[in-house]
Amino acid sequence: MHDCSLPNQLNGIYGFDARGIAKRFRHAAIFGAMDALNEGETMRFVNDHDPLPLLAQIEQRYQGKIIATYIQRDHEATVIDFLLRSSQAIVE
Repeated sequence: MHDCSLPNQLNGIYGFDARGIAKRFRHAAIFGAMDALNEGETMRFVNDHDPLPLLAQIEQRYQGKIIATYIQRDHEATVIDFLLRSSQAIVE
């Protein structure tokens, strides 16, 4: 059983499993989660395919403020860490 009082995070990395979200709501849910990140926080995104169109949308929407790093990219799942860079890091 899930305990909502426990944070869904590990070392500043927040999990987001898109596989359980209806496809028509996925991008809105993903952007909502990214908008909730604080600078320096990471969302670990899990999906059933490589989300190339989503990555292009993220780049367009966040203009370099989100850094995507693949953790896993195979037939089982695609796992990407999305890090919200600090404003200071963007200026430098």
